[in-house]
Amino acid sequence: MNLPNKLTVLRIFLTPIFLLVFFLPVWTGSFGQISIILLWILLIVIEVSDVMDGHIARKTSQVTDLGKVMDPFADVMSRMTYFLCFVGIGLMPVWIFAILIYRELAISFLRLHMYRKGIVVAASLWGKLKAVTYAVSGISGLLFVSMQRFDLFSRLPAVVEVLCGNFLLIFFILSAISSVASFLTYLVPILKKR
Repeated sequence: MNLPNKLTVLRIFLTPIFLLVFFLPVWTGSFGQISIILLWILLIVIEVSDVMDGHIARKTSQVTDLGKVMDPFADVMSRMTYFLCFVGIGLMPVWIFAILIYRELAISFLRLHMYRKGIVVAASLWGKLKAVTYAVSGISGLLFVSMQRFDLFSRLPAVVEVLCGNFLLIFFILSAISSVASFLTYLVPILKKR
């Protein structure tokens, strides 16, 4: 297994750890601030490894069919985990999460179907844009949770938390829109290759 694929596997391994660390304060009633520090470390490692695996693979000509399939899977697993955490604490509306997860399941099914036919469907420009909106939403959501767990909103006017929550909702909605748009850009060529 080459280095880019090892970085992808690292992302897959760290994702459930992110979920456990996120909910540790919810389940125990403590460790809120320590969990935030660990969550930021995990998120940074996950997101940087996502950028690095693709960069290294292209720069060193180590792009593989396995990597083309595994990388998008790792992206979905990590980012859907962020969003699942946000839904779990009532930060992300369920309907947005439903759009995101249904899109990801549909794309995974289509990719598997095409892969079985010997056609590897790599990420498109629209898929990469969707990944960026997911990452921004994940980072923004964790920033909001950080402010809550460090009790920073209590030191600011109440309107600040409301405004931050509204901006966060906008990021989540943009993720849903980019999700649907990128799905459509995948669907048309896949149907043509049938």
